[in-house]
Parts: sequence; structure tokens; C-alpha cells
Amino acid sequence: MKVGLLECDHVREEFRPIAGDYRDMFPALFMPLAPDWEFVFYDVANGHFPASVEECEVYLCTGSKSSVYDDEPWIHALKAFVQQIYAQQKIFLGVCFGHQMLAEALGGKVQKSAVGWCVGIHEFTLEKPMPAWANPSQERINLLMMCQDQVHQLPPDSTVLASADDCPVAMFRVGERMLGVQAHPEFPVLYEEALMRSRVERIGVEKTAKGLESLSLPLHGTLMAQWMAAFVKSVL
Repeated sequence: MKVGLLECDHVREEFRPIAGDYRDMFPALFMPLAPDWEFVFYDVANGHFPASVEECEVYLCTGSKSSVYDDEPWIHALKAFVQQIYAQQKIFLGVCFGHQMLAEALGGKVQKSAVGWCVGIHEFTLEKPMPAWANPSQERINLLMMCQDQVHQLPPDSTVLASADDCPVAMFRVGERMLGVQAHPEFPVLYEEALMRSRVERIGVEKTAKGLESLSLPLHGTLMAQWMAAFVKSVL
């Protein structure tokens, strides 16, 4: 099964020795859980899009340093492509920026959060009942976050699946075939740590220190990926 990775950014060169670029992180996360996935890479941040939405059965949209409301040609093109994915009933998985793009492209609203940056490990509280693909079931999971923007208004036909103290829409789905999560299950802890340390002036000293301290907490990124893979399987 072809999974199109919509690359909305790239890991800075100095951080690539940690875990590579996004095209390395996502296969490393999913291939042990979904060995039938064949990743196809589309550098959409540099204007490389699929010629047709039919090229892949599933599209996975990455995080980005950009905002989904930025006035950039590639962002406008990506919004239009997500709308095509929706219209053609393809499967979509959005992570961080990709989660926000899912909302913005289909009629929701994204803006900077009043709480500022969310960094480090955050606890996500899951709605009850969760769909059958969220198995083994949990009441809460811990996931890495690195964001300022958040979904503030959901698009039509949406269901919130998880929230965090500083992030009311931490995970949601549109219909049955499109899923967004504000967290970064693909990030290794060492990469999250490197990002925080490089962004202290932007994030703030106190919030960075709290984020770094949180990295000792249990982490459920692999479980989130397992659920995402099961979500895809449930609608095929």
C-alpha cells in the first residue's frame, strides 16, 4: 500500500545525525507496525506534489515551522490538495502542522494559542468511548509536542478524540477517513530536546526548562502510531 508523505518542512542539517529527516523518522516509526506501507515522498514545501491524488491510498502530512495560514504558494496548494483528498475519499493522517492543515483546509480555523508554546511531553486525555482502532484502550497517553498554533475551530463533520490541558483539540477526525494529532509521535526524545535547546529565546526559559524536565516521563509515541496504523486499516 502506497503512503504519500507530504513533507512540509525538513530537519535542519545540524540535527539530522539524531534521526535523519522526516522521510527517515516516519518510516522508522511505522514500518515495524505496518510493514505493508510503501512510503512515497513528496517535498511539498518545495512545490513537489503528487500529479494526482490517486497516486497513493493514504497521505501523511508532516509538521512544519510554517503556519497553515501563511500566505505561501505551497501552503495554498496543499490546502487545495487536502480538499481533493477529502473529495476523493482518500485516507489522511495529519501530524502537528498536518493536523492543523486538516482543520484549515476543510473549513476550520487555526491560530496562535493564548498559552504560547506547547513543548515536551504532554498528557492527552482521550474521549469515551474511543473508536475500536484505539486498541489497547487507554484513558490517557503521553506525547511530545512542539507547537504555537492550535486548532481553534473544527471543520464540519469533525469529532474531537483527545484533549490536553493546554490544547483542547489535541486529536480529531473528519468523517471516518481523516485523522489529525497535534503531537509528534515520530520525534525521538533526543530530537525534541535538541529543538527545545535551540529555541529557548522563542519558547522562553521557564517553559523550556519545564519541557526538558518532562522528557523523563513515560512516552506513548509508538502506541499512537499503532493506533494510526489501525485507523488506516479500519477504513480500507
